[in-house]
Amino acid sequence: MIGKTLGMVMLGGFTFGLAQQPPTSLESLFGAAQQAQRSGDYPTAVSDYTLAAKMRPDMPVVWANLGLTQQEAGNIPAAIAAFQRANRLDPSLYVPNLFLGIDYAHSGKAQQAVPFLIKAEETNTADAQAPLALGRAYIAGREYGEAIPELDRALHLNPKLSTAWFDLGIAQLDQVENDARIISIENKQSPFAGALYAESLVKQGRFGEAASLYKTILDSRPQPPCMHSELGFALIRNHNATEAESAFAAERTAHPECGLALLGQARLAADGGNMNEAFALLHQLWQRDGGFFACNAAILLGGMASEAQSALLSQVNKEANDPEFREALATALDADGACSAQPSDAAPASPSRAADASYASGQFAACTRVLQAEAAPLSTASLRQLAACSFFTGDNQVAAKAAATLRQREPHSLEALYWSIQANERLAFESLARFQQLEPDSIRGHVLLGDIYQQLERFDDAQVEYQKALAISPSDRGAMLGLASAYLSNYNSQGAMVIATKALADAPDDPELNLVVAQSLLDQRKYAEAEPYLQKSLKAKPQMLPRIHALIGKAYAETGKTQEAIAELKLGESSDEDGSLEYLLFLLYRKLDDAKDAQAALARMQTIKQQRETRGVKRVEDPDLSPIEQNPAHAAAP
Repeated sequence: MIGKTLGMVMLGGFTFGLAQQPPTSLESLFGAAQQAQRSGDYPTAVSDYTLAAKMRPDMPVVWANLGLTQQEAGNIPAAIAAFQRANRLDPSLYVPNLFLGIDYAHSGKAQQAVPFLIKAEETNTADAQAPLALGRAYIAGREYGEAIPELDRALHLNPKLSTAWFDLGIAQLDQVENDARIISIENKQSPFAGALYAESLVKQGRFGEAASLYKTILDSRPQPPCMHSELGFALIRNHNATEAESAFAAERTAHPECGLALLGQARLAADGGNMNEAFALLHQLWQRDGGFFACNAAILLGGMASEAQSALLSQVNKEANDPEFREALATALDADGACSAQPSDAAPASPSRAADASYASGQFAACTRVLQAEAAPLSTASLRQLAACSFFTGDNQVAAKAAATLRQREPHSLEALYWSIQANERLAFESLARFQQLEPDSIRGHVLLGDIYQQLERFDDAQVEYQKALAISPSDRGAMLGLASAYLSNYNSQGAMVIATKALADAPDDPELNLVVAQSLLDQRKYAEAEPYLQKSLKAKPQMLPRIHALIGKAYAETGKTQEAIAELKLGESSDEDGSLEYLLFLLYRKLDDAKDAQAALARMQTIKQQRETRGVKRVEDPDLSPIEQNPAHAAAP
């Protein structure tokens, strides 16, 4: 459809040009080609344009139209050749640049695609297809920071372009994953990395572990804002209201700007049945910064008893005069943890009120406006403050941009990575929600949401989304793989085996499907049967290989292949998250009477255990208990 539409534009432009030429058979050829193209008869159109190109090989528009019809006919190599010819004759033409970029990107040549798409975008600033294609090319090249503004530009031109919302959400999630990988490599023990991991534990319902980790962060400097309050909410969810109350009180004393402390005290009041006090605290927070309240109201309600929720909503509806306040709290019930705030369009803050004064009083929207009004470029300190203020008030676009600029200024800034992860995660959910609004029954939307739920270890929710996708398309491989993986992670190895085996019938060499089958067999202690599937899974993504080698090593250990097991386990050592692989190596070395290597493996195991304890992570599987007896598919998260 894109090619056809652009083809009509090109033909119209060419016909105008021909009007200045003496009437020739070339004009009749173009008329016939245009008619064939309109009717979908692409072979005839290709034939006519080919004849035209032979008659006038010096005319770039001829080659451009030939390339378009070849593109529509599915002959991509021929289309690329025609577009290249047109581009050499006139590098400024929009269509050859656009489709050369699209075709190169589709063929895995993202770097070659980018210059053509940049030229196309410069040539035609009104068409959303160029920034959309450029954004996709950047994603293919893993340049997510470059992809996001291009996809934003495409959506500015066409807000109803559902595929752009989908691609934008993917780029933002990829940016989050990329930043998280960097922060874990550069300083895994930092308070910023620890806070992010603790937050992920909360999302997984592992509140006790999260609280332990937050406690280790409290005395570290620098640290993210509101750590006492984050601890308080983890304690509430772990049914420890007394310690939570102390954490919120400590926050309000040390950091009165932290609205989470007010929110936490309101939660404790509501849990205790004191709805008047809860309302007073919430109203105070709303008056400070409505965006902060709207973004965090879901945290207030998370895990609250339904009776308390109803009583609190009733109190707010009765007492609050501001309908937006009432709506923000009601929306939070269905927000599923997402920020529901919109960037504030209130009048600018008084120039005499400094950004730090606004921040200190918890007025983050005012702080954001003051900083945005400052002359560029902002100082490093102002960028830090802008990232925090804009994120807290729900202006995630500004927060992400401030974090990106801070990262350019300070490439190793953990704070920049922290705010980038926080803001882009929110933005990703917003983008994907827009995509689902535009395509509510999309298979890929359900699969993507299932993948997100699976990352959050909400396996029941993930299964529901994959099943919705399979109801639309029963043989969709992505949905089948997702459902099998969710079953496996939810301790349903039989269900995983059924789904993955069915999918393998159509894709017997798919490495990820083979891995699911192998893990299902390992769960059932069928070690020898798992080995051929594990071998096929070695063609998976490079980052998955250490884990696969570890599984092969465990299978070999169980089937008596001691030397082979040691070799595989050593290849998989980087995936050892709890010390179980090192303990297995210790047992295997001891079996071979290799005391030196056995002792070294035992020392490495103790180091891993100590590192986990230092990070405040509760051991779910204890390597001191034989890891051969442990479930190899369900190692604890790092």
